[in-house]
Amino acid sequence: MKKILFVMFIIAIGLTVAVYDKVPPSKVPININAERLTENVKILASDEFEGRAPGTAGDKKTIEFLKQKFKELGLKPGNGDSYFQGVKMVEITASPDTTMEIKTADGIMNLRYGPEFMGWTQRVVDKVSVSDSEMIFVGYGIVAPEYGWNDYEGLDVHGKTVVVMVNDPGFATQNPDLFTGNAMTYYGRWTYKYEEAARQGAEAVIIIHETAPAAYPWAVVQGSWTGPQFSLESDDGNMSRVVVESWMPGDKMAMIFKSAGLDYQALTAQAAVKGFKAISLKATMSVSLNNTIRHVVSNNVVAVLPGTERPDEYIIHMSHWDHLGRDEALEGDQIYNGAADNATGTAGLIELANAYLSGAQKPGRSIMFMAVTAEEQGLLGSEYYGKHPLVPLGKTVAALNMDVLSYFGETYDVTIVGYGNSELDDYVDRAVRKQKRIANPDPEPEKGGFYRSDHFSLSKEGVPALYFEGGVNNVEHGRKWMLEKLADYTANRYHKPSDEYDESWDMSGAVKDLTLIYKIGLQLSHEDSFPNWREGNEFKAKRDAMMKK
Repeated sequence: MKKILFVMFIIAIGLTVAVYDKVPPSKVPININAERLTENVKILASDEFEGRAPGTAGDKKTIEFLKQKFKELGLKPGNGDSYFQGVKMVEITASPDTTMEIKTADGIMNLRYGPEFMGWTQRVVDKVSVSDSEMIFVGYGIVAPEYGWNDYEGLDVHGKTVVVMVNDPGFATQNPDLFTGNAMTYYGRWTYKYEEAARQGAEAVIIIHETAPAAYPWAVVQGSWTGPQFSLESDDGNMSRVVVESWMPGDKMAMIFKSAGLDYQALTAQAAVKGFKAISLKATMSVSLNNTIRHVVSNNVVAVLPGTERPDEYIIHMSHWDHLGRDEALEGDQIYNGAADNATGTAGLIELANAYLSGAQKPGRSIMFMAVTAEEQGLLGSEYYGKHPLVPLGKTVAALNMDVLSYFGETYDVTIVGYGNSELDDYVDRAVRKQKRIANPDPEPEKGGFYRSDHFSLSKEGVPALYFEGGVNNVEHGRKWMLEKLADYTANRYHKPSDEYDESWDMSGAVKDLTLIYKIGLQLSHEDSFPNWREGNEFKAKRDAMMKK
């Protein structure tokens, strides 16, 4: 038995060496250049590009800039003879002059829009109304066959308002054997709650907000869903969505539970136990929303470097080009330049293209460079691509996403969101070891960071994907200094007009990370296998199904 194991071990080593022999060491330097990267960041983050909001003049300038860069490099158009993939969106702005009426056994509650509830619709109509809709508490609102979980089992919610909790039972119990324990699954995301409720035929949804499971305070809910909301526009005008999607603070919902003679804390705890049965809150909900509607077409920018061996198979490098545009209501600086978020990642795509084109060994599989639109509006550009792929998803090897490259210098480590989920880990580990660095998984998986950037749109369609973030252990200044810098960015520049390029930026860390990403992509291009998700992952079934076709 020991001999057999030893032989298997030697075979495994041999296979690993054989894989690496396909990309032998080269004396040709990798063409990723800090000065060129910086210059493109400066251009994309300049006031001339007006914050790169979809559907604006800044949109047109950005996509033309990227098209020209890809064309100059000699990359082929990714959509037939075009570098653009049109993305139809609709902008719906609900009037805040409304209230949500809750009728309970104790009387009527009139909740104010903003501080006491947030509501909107994705239906493309001037007005939506829900009238005296029965409220049903359905726990987490999850249907997850792989976990043996169905909160809607035996339940008919047509014409009703479902009340659901954010996150999933694993986070609530901290039980590592329940879902994925502390780490949020897709079933915990607010987007999933609305999608599943629509599939079940509900009329409306109220997500209960609690700060810990949501990973952000009520102020974020209020700020994020106030004003214009973008969504993709389906052929039916999004009429397959529920009528009203909404949030409510936990303390307000607790009052509704109490009026029905129910213990809010006890029932929300019971909802984390398999077999929990939905319960009526003995209350009804009514609300009307008046909408202002604007139709917008933006574009993903897509270019391809054909592979030399299997050109019909693709590795996708992706990054979002959009940001928040300008706010003329602000005094002083009105432009959200988005230098870090995400001019850095967009400029990084151009650097990766340079690296592949000038490398000693050309990629065996085709490389797609995709700059997607409308990430800031809810991953809409990448979601559109996931639903309307330009190449078959079954021929898509992996998606490698960049969103905010480091500008604080080199680090001993790199953070990779999605690390631990798929067989892509093996390629990461090899490439990181070559750089004498370490790979860190998402340090706060309970916040669901994996589901908040564009790679997720491909992941949920079954394609293994990773999202690369900068490291936290700075070579020159150490971990404490780096964490302070990152915290300062989050507090003072993230999604603010102050996210601008500064001459103090040190892009050497971004160059190191881009080199890592390039080596992973190149290695994948010379494989003949397709990485899969790990057993138990919520996207594995889709990958398995697509690979059988």
